[in-house]
Order: sequence, then structure tokens, then C-alpha cells
Amino acid sequence: MRDLIFLAYLAALFGLGFRRPFIFVLAYAYIDIVSPQRLCYFLLNSIPISLIAFVFAVGAWAIVDDKSDTRLTVRQGILLALLGYCAYTTIHADFPLEAMGKWGWVWKALVFAIFLPLTLRTRLRIEALSLVMVLCASSIIITGGVKTVLSGGGYGTLNLMVSNNSGLYEGSIISTVAICIIPLILFLSNHGTIFPPDWRVKIFAWALCFACLLIPIGTEARTGLICAALLCGLMLMHAKRRILYGSLIAVAVMCSVPFLPESFTARMSTIQSHQSDESASTRVAVWKWTWEYVKENPLGGGFEMYLQNRLHYDATKVVGTGGNIAIEHTPVVDRGRAFHSSYFEMLGEQGFLGLGLWLLLNIATVVRTELLRRKYRRRTEAHLRWIAPYALAMQQGHLVYLAGSLFVGIAFQPFIFMLISLQIAMTTYVGRREREAQWRPIGKVPAMGVPATS
Repeated sequence: MRDLIFLAYLAALFGLGFRRPFIFVLAYAYIDIVSPQRLCYFLLNSIPISLIAFVFAVGAWAIVDDKSDTRLTVRQGILLALLGYCAYTTIHADFPLEAMGKWGWVWKALVFAIFLPLTLRTRLRIEALSLVMVLCASSIIITGGVKTVLSGGGYGTLNLMVSNNSGLYEGSIISTVAICIIPLILFLSNHGTIFPPDWRVKIFAWALCFACLLIPIGTEARTGLICAALLCGLMLMHAKRRILYGSLIAVAVMCSVPFLPESFTARMSTIQSHQSDESASTRVAVWKWTWEYVKENPLGGGFEMYLQNRLHYDATKVVGTGGNIAIEHTPVVDRGRAFHSSYFEMLGEQGFLGLGLWLLLNIATVVRTELLRRKYRRRTEAHLRWIAPYALAMQQGHLVYLAGSLFVGIAFQPFIFMLISLQIAMTTYVGRREREAQWRPIGKVPAMGVPATS
């Protein structure tokens, strides 16, 4: 029955795409984020729905869309360079078969990120994709939030609709994404036009934000707590009553502590004492190993190169109470441990050049978005006053992503590349509107057959 429901929904979505071709882009985003084929037992697993949606999206753009002012931006050029370089490192990877497995979905994420800004030519399309991304992520977030309230969750035990612990269904990744989209949720609840802001939209938005904050608790992902703290600071920077809101947040946090699961507070306490936590100690050891590897192999080892690591480190544990406290050092040997950091993921797999391209892409996007926000922050015209809030929401979400990337390997996460594409599209849309507004006819409009005067 579940398979039939998903199949009917996708059939309806594709059917609407033949009437409004841009819906194919939204369908691809839905498939990429929710992965309905992973939620089904058989039917969708046997159909390449992602490829079908991509072909329809590109074909509809090529045949129907207006391309008179189409141009590639510098950031799309960086994405194209990163795509080419990843192809090179995949060919020369240390583990060719394993690398091809990751390349199979990375190239799609990069190609779609390059293509996406070409389709987002209007405010409606930019808002539509933003809304679809939020709603698709919310299908996972709401499920996790409800289960957290009912059961308290647990590290590695919170089931987010599927038992497959990958993509947005992995605890640390969904915790980062959940906090990352909170500013976008609030923007849509205040400035959206598809669902005009009213009391129902605002109630849903605030409830969804609450569910987003529950995800780090349910998954017990320390990354989520760090992201939430950063987002709180970023939002207070732009608040009019910072002291009041900061005080209210501090009181809310203190009041909520007694209601948090003991396992959550115990796990969060290891942030300050990472040496006593084997998972955190392993990350530090992997990062050291990756740095030594890249010093000898500056071009990187290709996708999944971490499989060759062999780690030796001492796990530190404090035992005893009162005056009988002792520190135990336990030697640990581990191998084939993942990077648990997007920065070291890029460094190890793509070397210094790949890391440089990735950092350049992210830094350039944050800077351009900030420049756009500053340029339009004082504009009050009805058709312009949404630009600065949208730029701020996207910038805050991007900074949260960059912070979460320190502790989770999401350098090639498709959802994040969509957020970058939205920011690129926003910049090109505003630039095109500015060029159109600057055009003025010279002199008076001439009568038919009378030449214009300068």
C-alpha cells in the first residue's frame, strides 16, 4: 500500500510538470531530499525516478524556458571546476570501486547545483524551491520530533522513517540541516507569497522550528547543539532587543534542562572532555592521519580514501570519586574510520586544490549574500523589502552549515548544494532586475514614423 501511495503521488507530480514544467525541478528536489525509493518496498526501487526527474527538468528548461539572459556565474564556474577535479581524483582514486560508488551520487549533486540557478529566474520560483526544500526536510524532522517527545530518542536509536543511516536520515546530518533551515522557515512565515502569512502559517512555522530544535535532542548529536548555539548568536546579532531576547533564551534553556534525557546531558558533557569519549578521540586521530597523508599526497586520495587509515591513540577516562581520582589511559587501535568533518573530507579525498575550491565556493557565497543584504536592508518598497530578509536567512543557514561541517562529513550533501544554488539564483535574479530597472528610453516616445531624438 505504501508503494502505491508514493507511486501515485509521483505520477501526479510528474503530470503537473507537463502543465507547469518548473514542477519537474521541484520533483527532483523532492526525490533527492526525501528519497521515497528508500521508503518503499519494491516498486520505486526498480524505477530510476531520480534520473527521470532530472531528464524531464533539464529537457523542460531546454525546450520551454526563456534563456535570453542566461549566463553562468563565477560560482557556477567554481562548481564546474570542482566537478571536473572530482572526476580526475575518482579516476586516480586509491580505492577505485568504492570511489565510483560515491561518485555516482556526487556528480548528480554538482551538476544539479550548476543547472538549478538557470531555472530560478523569478521570485516565485526561488520561493517555491525554498518552500519545497523546507517541507521535504520537515517530513523527516516532524517524524523525529514526535518520536523524541514520545520516547526521548537516543544516540543511534532514533528511527527517522528508515533504518538506513545515510543522507538526511543520519542523526548528525539531519541535526545540522534542521537547525540550518530555521531562518528559512521564519522567512517564509513572514514574507512568503505561496502561503501568505496568517495565524495558521505562523503556528505551523513555530511548531516546525520547535521540532527542528528537538532533533539534536532526539539524535543526541553534539553537532546539533553547537549549531543551535551558533544560530542563537547569529539571530541575536540582528535582533532589536538583544538583551531581552538573550535573557529569555537563557531562562528557557535553564528551565528545559531538567526535562532533557539523562543520556543527552551525559553525551553533551563530552564536548568539553573529548579525550574521554572514544568517538571524539577517533575523530581527532583521523584528522591527524589525514593531514599527514595529504602532506605526502597533495592531490588527495579520491573518494572513500579513509578506508586505508589505521589509527593508534589513547582513550582517557577519569575513574574514582572524591580524593581517589585516577586517570586511565587505554590504548585503542582502529582502522577505516570516516572523517567526521567536511573540511578533512575534502582535504583527504580532493587534496589541497579540492579543499581550496570548496572553501572558495562557500566563502564567496556568504560574502555575496551579505553584500546583497546590506544593499537592500533599508529598502521598503513592496517588491524589494523581501530581499534583505531572504539574504539574511540564507546567510545564517549557510554559516550554521559551515559550523556543523566541522564535525560531520557533508561536503557533498545535495541539500546544501541546493541552498548554495538558491543564493546564486538570488544574486543573479536581483542583478537582472537591477539591469532592467536601469534601462530608460532616450527622450520622449516618438510617434509612429517619427524618428526619436536624443
